[in-house]
Amino acid sequence: MSIALLKNERKDLILRQVNIHTRVTFSDLSSLTHVSEDTIRRDLNELASEGRIIKVRGGAMVSTYHLSATPTNVYAIDNKKNIARKALTLIQNGMFVLIGGGTTVRELIRLIPESLNATFITPNPVTVMDLLEKPNIETIMIGGKMSSYSQMAVGGDVTQKLAEIKTDLCIMGTNALDANNGLTDSDWDSVQVKKTMMKSAEKTIILTISEKLNATMRFKIADLSEVDYLITELNPSDTLLQSYTEGVIVL
Repeated sequence: MSIALLKNERKDLILRQVNIHTRVTFSDLSSLTHVSEDTIRRDLNELASEGRIIKVRGGAMVSTYHLSATPTNVYAIDNKKNIARKALTLIQNGMFVLIGGGTTVRELIRLIPESLNATFITPNPVTVMDLLEKPNIETIMIGGKMSSYSQMAVGGDVTQKLAEIKTDLCIMGTNALDANNGLTDSDWDSVQVKKTMMKSAEKTIILTISEKLNATMRFKIADLSEVDYLITELNPSDTLLQSYTEGVIVL
């Protein structure tokens, strides 16, 4: 029998889930907290009015995903900077790179040196704005219908354009990763774009804080075997990563 949480406890749990997974749905939060979706909506309204989350269609998104967000208020910022430093070592001059969005990706872009010459392609407008700060990076945006859930371009036109591209790397964050269930997310349209991004690249790099490991969401993006590099803030020898090392380079 589940024990009902007090309202403040429930809101703290909701906020933690949003911060860890970037986006969460009403139904997922309802299942986690054992309250109705109406109750979750009221909680999210209060958290949004306090500026702690952003309400999106069907759920909520972390407030620091906005373009105006500063690094000082990003969840687990030190861990994300550590991940970004590791990822930067895999990007070389002359590469074509498909890149997603998210707070860890933003930290990676901030670290790109002005001397790096490369082409970055993305369906994410926030990522575009960050890349435009880098003078020697050629930035290409794949446009289309914008998803309020993922803040990226989605739909058939987007996946078709991505399918026509061949790049050296695909760099993405993830909302959930499990050794058995692979990469998953809660939004169907976003999943289709991410699937195509991975198929359009020679190598796929997944960036994630360790708190997103051993988690599964509704829709599958890919098996772990389709990932070439997994980068977390942990030492690669950490016991938490043991089940993720088969066929994957863990950094």
